[in-house]
Amino acid sequence: MRGLALFISVVFHPLLMATYGCLLVFYGIKGTVYDFMTPPETKWRICLIVFVFSFLFPVLNIVVLYKLKRIPSLTLSNQADRTFPYIMTSIFYLGLFYLLKDVNIWNSVKLFVLGGGLAILLTALINIKYKISAHMVGIGGLFGVLVSLSYLIKFDMTVFYIAVIILAGLIGMSRLYLEEHRPSQLYTGFLLGFIMQAGLFFAFQTMTFA
Repeated sequence: MRGLALFISVVFHPLLMATYGCLLVFYGIKGTVYDFMTPPETKWRICLIVFVFSFLFPVLNIVVLYKLKRIPSLTLSNQADRTFPYIMTSIFYLGLFYLLKDVNIWNSVKLFVLGGGLAILLTALINIKYKISAHMVGIGGLFGVLVSLSYLIKFDMTVFYIAVIILAGLIGMSRLYLEEHRPSQLYTGFLLGFIMQAGLFFAFQTMTFA
């Protein structure tokens, strides 16, 4: 059982959620404007860039910190070890937003990258006093993205809502089983991710970045 919990925690690591979100929006949800109105070359380039900035760079940063003995473990299990890597990850996200700001792609995609960066920055600040679950921030953010897109393009995503909620439950149970978090830390993380993405979208959905 512990092996399964660890597997779920790794496969659905919060650093991978942005990439999963891109793959879902561009390739998984068929029949939307993001599916048939985005050139294939643009799709894979955006997914690749998001993967590099939201996963590869942050992971390399954690590895470097571990090699320099700034953190005792790559898993960041200790609350005190999380704040600086989280801040660096938010910088990578915000840097990605800056790079995409003038690129001719959907403004909603840019807004979701910004939301991810701000959510991680808030997670880092909250973590100073309270060990909030980054895993749940990630899956909550993905849920917020789906709700926002459904409203924007008037597309029924009920099936995807159910899938993400079930996945959130599995991730939450895995984190509890591994004794990484308490239930309140999981709920707080999910709400933070959801509110940041959905709230930012509904507040600034008409924003342009030209």
